Amino acid sequence: MTALATPGLLALDRAAQDLLFRAARTANTFTDEPVTDAQVAAIHDLIRYGPTAYNGQPLRVLLLRSPAARARLLPHLSSSNRAKTAAAPLVAVLAADVDFHERLPELYPHRPQARDWLTDRATRVEQARFSATLQIGYLVVGVRAAGLAAGPMAGFDAAGVTREFFPDGRHETLLVMNVGHPDSASWGARLPRLSTEDVVRTL
Repeated sequence: MTALATPGLLALDRAAQDLLFRAARTANTFTDEPVTDAQVAAIHDLIRYGPTAYNGQPLRVLLLRSPAARARLLPHLSSSNRAKTAAAPLVAVLAADVDFHERLPELYPHRPQARDWLTDRATRVEQARFSATLQIGYLVVGVRAAGLAAGPMAGFDAAGVTREFFPDGRHETLLVMNVGHPDSASWGARLPRLSTEDVVRTL
């Protein structure tokens, strides 16, 4: 398949494609330039339109700005993630609200009975984790759309972070993500990507 090499098949212009995908990278180090609350709000205002099951929108974002909050997080990270997280302009703990169904009468009003479909906690947690993970993907792209870089990390004790920051039992931590303006040493060579032929099948 050669579709991706053919101009005009994507509605987004080439510069925007590069900003969001081709030139964008997972960042490890950042400049000292801050990430403002206004930027965070603009990112969320963009990505909140991404689809989720039942329009439930279970992603919750906890921003750790203060040194004291950062110090609470660091012991739960793998040793390779601590220094870059301590130095990042902004750290976000991304969690799923497992009681997201309580807002369904507001968010899914054409099915007022939807909240009752999710009274079973195990079913609800599965749905919350699935949709919040989708939203994290949107969030990474939204960060890039703001001219920033995201450094999502899986190397951490999720249960420990949940106990530390969400003791009410309502949230489950999914990911920790550093955000900022990447510096010149933020990344190495681009790793390989699978081709369309490797990924896409037609029946």
